[in-house]
Order: sequence, then structure tokens, then C-alpha cells
Amino acid sequence: MAVLLSGWVALAISVVVAWPRLRTERVWRIGLLTAICAFSVVHQMLYATVAEDAYITFRYSENLATGNGPVFNIGERVEGYSNFLWMVLAAIPEALFGKGIVLAASVLGMVCATGCVVPAYLLTNRLTGGRADGVAAALLVAGASGLAAYGPSGLETPLFVLLVLGVLYALAAQRPFVAGVLVALTGMTRPDGLLIAVLTGGWLIYTAFRGRANWRTPLAYTAGLLLLALPWTIWRVAYYGHLIPNALAAKTGGSLGWQLAQGLDYLTGFAVVSQGFLLLALVTLGAFAFSRKRIDDEQASLVWLVCGTAVAYLAFITYAGGDWMPGWRLLAPVPVLLAVAAVAAAGLLPATKPRVLPLAAAGVCGLSLIVSATAPQMAPAMHQWRAQIFEMEEFGSLLGANLPPGTVISTYANGALSYRAGPSIRVVDVLGLTDEHIARHGQRTETNGPVGHIAHDYAYVIDVRRPALAVTTGSGYGDTAHCTPDPVYQDAYRPANFQREGSGQWATVFIREDQAALIPLLDVDPRFSYVPCPPLPSSG
Repeated sequence: MAVLLSGWVALAISVVVAWPRLRTERVWRIGLLTAICAFSVVHQMLYATVAEDAYITFRYSENLATGNGPVFNIGERVEGYSNFLWMVLAAIPEALFGKGIVLAASVLGMVCATGCVVPAYLLTNRLTGGRADGVAAALLVAGASGLAAYGPSGLETPLFVLLVLGVLYALAAQRPFVAGVLVALTGMTRPDGLLIAVLTGGWLIYTAFRGRANWRTPLAYTAGLLLLALPWTIWRVAYYGHLIPNALAAKTGGSLGWQLAQGLDYLTGFAVVSQGFLLLALVTLGAFAFSRKRIDDEQASLVWLVCGTAVAYLAFITYAGGDWMPGWRLLAPVPVLLAVAAVAAAGLLPATKPRVLPLAAAGVCGLSLIVSATAPQMAPAMHQWRAQIFEMEEFGSLLGANLPPGTVISTYANGALSYRAGPSIRVVDVLGLTDEHIARHGQRTETNGPVGHIAHDYAYVIDVRRPALAVTTGSGYGDTAHCTPDPVYQDAYRPANFQREGSGQWATVFIREDQAALIPLLDVDPRFSYVPCPPLPSSG
């Protein structure tokens, strides 16, 4: 943290002092952008956590790279991911070198998060027609806590943000076909890309209707979009049999009121940690709104497109119910877009004093660093999560190394444990992300948890999938052994406790009664020792 704060102080002083030179001296701009990129990397290292859900994608990537196809369990065509482009990119190191999925995905995420600095700089300068304003936007992007949190996460979030910035820059540069191709890639990275496609496509139609562009512009954009999106969609439906990804279907089905309540809680927490970005945008865009008559219509329209994209995305994620992960990953694009819109608006205001903009950017960036280090749902929560994920990985490796190939297990957290167990172990996800029946036909119980955790069908899991053992936790090891039956698995399963050697930590699984022979297989691992539960008292 000391290195990060020292870097911020040095950057803040440099940007403010060098601000007049940035307009005329290219070497200063390049030097500061390089320093900001380095600062972004250090900010991301404050988190340094590979997310639990990333391992779901990694299992798909591994099967793709090894010739089994994009599947979670070999032979089961279920689209349990919603980040096709990221899944394919993560598979490349495995396909080429036979290893490296986790490390490569984490490094690529950091490259994408750091890379967001450049299009933010270019887009802001394109909007203002200046050369220095983009440096302020770049500093804000490097300081955005949500983007930094998910840079090393192994998830697609940084790539998605990078592509959104690319789409907006292509539109500002009057390259509609390129924008269409990029927005197709955005949709192939996250389903939310459809929202970006609708917003940007609608803006192009509006500009053509107002006579600011000819109608060939939205047609070129549509051609670029369909070039990739159409064949990809046809393949998806042919391969998996559904238009809606299974992972997305598993997260739907709650009542609208419950979903909105979840989303509003998510929005409230985000507003608290992102108040610097929100306040900066409110002040600058408010002033910009009253000054629109002094500003070229095309510039104003582009600024409002960037701002409107942020606001629409904020509303969409709130409606969708938010997310359970720390760090507000689904809203990571919002501070980035607000930073670009706010700096561009301030740069276009004739009354803005020369050093007010860099001072404001440096201040908001510093506030965001404090949030990263101290807010309970930011770095502290990510570090706690990292420890739990490591434990799930370790126990998954125990199962993969010692259970017979083809063994069926069920999981509650279907990421790190499943990936480390390996493709020879068949995994049933009781939340339905990678199980078609549960996702599309399972019951929904809102009291079960947050969005994404309410689908279930335990009768199907026990009677149809018949896992040999069940792992019912996603939070790592426990502090005590458990010898009481599980409420769900109690009729056909019994608890089996394994103590982690050299610690007071316990891993508890529930073994099907007719699969008790698996216990000695797991007990041979030197990392864990099986400790039998005491016999139940006789009924007599």
C-alpha cells in the first residue's frame, strides 16, 4: 500500500505541475501515460485475487484446449459460461503449451485493465479536441477501484471494459464498421454487450435522423456487428440448443420486487465506494448541460453518449439484481465511463481554470485508493475470498488425485474445486450454472441467497445424478468437524470429515452410503486425515 500511495503522490504532483506542458510537449504526455500504466498495475496488485467463478470458465477452456469441446463435463453440452471470447482466449496457452490457463488469464486481465488507460486517454482527447485532458481521464481510470479489483481476477471484466471504450472511440473517430465489429466482440465477452449494442446503435440512428450523419453510418455499424455476431449465435444455438446461455438462465426466475431490492442494495453500496467519481460527474456534467449552446453539437452528443452509456448500464445492473461478489464487478465500467464523460465535459467548458481539472482528477484518484485499501467490500474482502478459494482448490486437488475417473460429485461453489478436481471427475452444480435441468426447470427459492443462488432441485441431484459425494460449502475449510446429517442429503448420505494436517481446519463432505469405499482412497493423501464420527447412540 505504501508503494501505491507513493506512486499516487508522485503522479498527482507530476500531472498538476506539468499540466501546461502537456498541451504542447508530446514527451511529457507519453511519459505520464507510461507512469499511469505502471500505477494501474500496482493498484491491481493490491487485490491479486483470482475469482472463484473464473475457474468455471477455466474448466471450459481446458476441455476446449484438450479436444473435448467447450463443455464443463465431457459429453454434456451445457453453456455454463457467458464469456465466450474470454473462454477461448484463456484456452490458448493450454492448447499451445499444455499449461498456464490460470496465470495467463490473470495476466491478460491485468493487461486489459491497464490497457483501458490508453483508450480512455484517446477518447477524451477526441471528445475535447485537446491533448492534455486525456491524461486526467487516464489517471482516474487507473484509480478506479472496481476495475483494479478484477484486473487479476481471471474474469472477463477488464476485457469487457476495454472493448466498450473501443466501441465509443470508434464511433467518435467515425469508424462505424469498426464499432460494429467491436460491439459484437463485446457481446461475445458478456451478455451485457447487447445493451451496449442497443445504445450505440440507437445513437447512430438518432444522429442520422438529425442529419449529422448519413444513413450509411448505421448500416455500416450493423454490417460490422452481424459479421461476427450472426455466425457465433448460429453456432451457439446449434451446439448447445438454446439462445439464452445456461449460466444466465440459472440466475433468473426471482420475483421482480425481490430482484429490484437486491439491485438497489447493490447500487447503494456502489454509490458509497464510488462517490468521488459520481460527484465529479454530477458537477462537471451539470455545468456542461447548462453550457451546451456554446459547444459544438457533435461533441456534446458524444459526451452525452458516454454519460448515457454509464447511466443506462447502472440502471440495467440494478434491474438485474446486482451480484454477490465483492468489489462491484458488474459496475466496473461505470466509473471508467463517468471519468471520460466528466473530464471531457470539463475540458469543453470555457470557464474551467487550467489546473482545476488535474487537481480534481488527482483528488478523486486518491480517494479511490483509500476506498480500495479500507472499504470492507474491496481489498479486505478480496483477500479473505482469496484464502477461501485456495482452500477449495486444495481440496479439489485431493478429490481429483484420488477418486476414480468418472466419479460424480455435487458442489455448491462450482469453480476452484471443480477445476482442480480435473475433467475426469463429473461435477453436478446444485445451483444450476452448469446443469441444464436445474437452470431451466429447477425451483426458485428467494430465501436461498442472492441473485444467482436461488435455483435448485435436490431430488433431481440425489435421485437422477446420484453423486458419490457432495461438497456443500464454498467458503473453504471449517473450524470444526461436522457429524450431523445434512438437511438435504441426510437420507442417503453420511458426513465424512478430513482434518488438514498441521492445522485445526476441517473439510467435510457427505458420502453416499453405498460409496463408503471412497473414504480410504481419500485418506491416503498425506495432506488430510480422515477422522470418523462417533457412532450414533442406539434408539434403545
